Formats: sequence, structure tokens, C-alpha cells
Amino acid sequence: MAKKYSEMSTEELIKTEKSMKGITAMLGGALLVLIIINIFMAFKKGLSAQSVIPIAIIPIFIINFGKLKAIKEELKLRKNL
Repeated sequence: MAKKYSEMSTEELIKTEKSMKGITAMLGGALLVLIIINIFMAFKKGLSAQSVIPIAIIPIFIINFGKLKAIKEELKLRKNL
């Protein structure tokens, strides 16, 4: 089970933040590409079952973005102490 951010050391938080930034950026880029592809495919062939894939990835992106925000807040809190 994952540790809470308040229980992690600052070094662990920084490492987690860096990896989450990379993962979230790649996921966002893939999501953007999938949305663009689906828009073009919708004009050519109409909507298909593949149109659901970007919609299914959006919650994962939002969760990762929220976790990244929580990590940044914890790091900011520690810098102020």
C-alpha cells in the first residue's frame, strides 16, 4: 500500500513528483493525440467503438494531475516550515 504524502521524506516526494510529471505529461500527450485522431476519423468514417478510448483515459489523467497537485502542496508546506 502506498504511503501518504505526509509520511514520505522530502527526497521521496521530489522523486515521486518528477516521475508523476513525466507520466502525466506522456498521458496528456497520448490523450491529445487520440482525441485528434478520433476527430479526424469521425469526419471520415463516423463514430466508432474506438471513440471511447480517450474518454476512458480522461479520469486517469485527472487523478494523476490531482496527485501531482497534492505532492506540490506538501512540498510547499514543508518549505514554509
